[in-house]
Amino acid sequence: MTHDLLTNALKEWQVAVHALERGETIVLLRKGGIREEGGRFRVQHDRVLLYPTVEHQKPELVKTAYADQIQPVASGWHPEQVRIGSWAEITDIVQIDRAEGVAALFPFHIWNEQFVRDRLRWQPSQPLYILLLRVYQFPFATRIPYSEAYGGCKSWIDVHQSFALNDSHPVLDDRTYAQTVEQIIHHTR
Repeated sequence: MTHDLLTNALKEWQVAVHALERGETIVLLRKGGIREEGGRFRVQHDRVLLYPTVEHQKPELVKTAYADQIQPVASGWHPEQVRIGSWAEITDIVQIDRAEGVAALFPFHIWNEQFVRDRLRWQPSQPLYILLLRVYQFPFATRIPYSEAYGGCKSWIDVHQSFALNDSHPVLDDRTYAQTVEQIIHHTR
């Protein structure tokens, strides 16, 4: 693997990060956080640590198979330490603004129809971004102290620790990942 170091991270629901790490999905759906730079979502990095968040997770917004993995927390609550177990290369970005386009992707992600509907309705003039991630696991997960700099409704953060990418391994083999990307891209046309 590579000897690069990463400090930049993409924040995502903990349940989604776990599904990515298990190879159950390669898809994230993004419209951006309330505090996105310029008020719009944009991909700032093509390689990111996966930073799991718990604050806005809701069991009623994911498919039934994932709902029991979510323990709701009070607004503003955060753990004292955050587990960083993986990083990802964002290999493809697709923009969709029609419900039909997102519906075709239903088998490929963890969210339910209500979540997708809500995402499309929020800031309807902006597209929904479909991010395809090639996920790599670190040999050992690392717990980092939570910092207030990591909080808030934003997609991108810089963590206060560098992570070496060497010795990490892909969750999906090359062939499986390529086939999954091909299927997803086919469904977005």
